[in-house]
Amino acid sequence: MSARVLCVGLNYRAHASEGGFVVPQQPTLFGRFTASLSVAGVAAPIPANEPGLDWEGEIAAYVGARLVDADAETARRAVLGYSTFLDLTARTAQKLSSQWTLGKNGDRSGPLGPLVTADEVGDLRDGLRLQTRVNGITVQDANTQDMIFEVGELLSLISRTLTLHPGDVIATGTPEGVGYVRNPPWFLVDGDVVEVEVDKLGVLRTPIGGTRP
Repeated sequence: MSARVLCVGLNYRAHASEGGFVVPQQPTLFGRFTASLSVAGVAAPIPANEPGLDWEGEIAAYVGARLVDADAETARRAVLGYSTFLDLTARTAQKLSSQWTLGKNGDRSGPLGPLVTADEVGDLRDGLRLQTRVNGITVQDANTQDMIFEVGELLSLISRTLTLHPGDVIATGTPEGVGYVRNPPWFLVDGDVVEVEVDKLGVLRTPIGGTRP
């Protein structure tokens, strides 16, 4: 069975606020195709119909056990580990409809860092610093304590509808500081370099550019 990637939108309070959204009562979930994933150092191309890509630095959680109707504590214990994740977003495509699939699945738009075990990382509720830099400039600087729905809650909720299997990945959302809300908007262009750094997880470095696919 192929692993699945589920992403959470608007899961940091300050990020919801900067986008003009109220704090959600339930998490906003959407899917990423595994074909959109990549690894550190691989260039991410910009689609021809986009002015550039937007950055969303995140933490990805990896499921290590089968979960069906799990409570939050059981789900939390089932996390195998975590990694850095960069959710590169094509905003023009994303805004074409209320469904975000197209804007969130560009070629090589989902680079993942190496997995670090949950024992080494600890509980995200205790707080990890997450930073995103563009060409050395810090554009996101937040703490996982600002998450609205923590990992155990997210996995528990998902497991009530679909069975989670080892290898499934949950991208836990991005904090404030994305490019499209700035005045003027700031998008990534060819030659830019994005770094996502998270305490205990290291630095994920992604150059922007190249050709598709």
